[in-house]
Amino acid sequence: MTTTTAPRQTSTAARRFGYLVAVGVNVVLLYLINVAPGWQELTFLTSATVSVLTWVNTSLVAGIVANVVYVLDDAPGIRAFGDLVTTSIGLAAIVRVWQVFPFAFDHRGLPWEPVIRVLLVVAGVGSAIAIVVQLVTLVRLAAKGSRP
Repeated sequence: MTTTTAPRQTSTAARRFGYLVAVGVNVVLLYLINVAPGWQELTFLTSATVSVLTWVNTSLVAGIVANVVYVLDDAPGIRAFGDLVTTSIGLAAIVRVWQVFPFAFDHRGLPWEPVIRVLLVVAGVGSAIAIVVQLVTLVRLAAKGSRP
């Protein structure tokens, strides 16, 4: 006999804490990439990294803004819209990283270039799926007449 239970709802306080953690992680990443130690300290990144930083930074800032908004109000429509925007910016960053590919690996050990390329494809496909999901969510909420 199979029993099912209703999904547990996460408390508002727990969700808000999660949003604040996400803000903190993004702020730390912005600091580590742009201030100290800086992306230049990573030996596998080339000088071409400069041409992807705008998209990477924009993606992190969008995540910060979205999560601050979610702390104030995390209604399903607001989250769907915020996730749509942040995922779209993230996809643009992924595409730019693919185009520039600012990595240089020594060829000892694991073949890193194809590994990174596969990871970029997986991230891009996952982002595209997430964008469709958020669009469908927004359409469904609009059809129900829910507030954003």
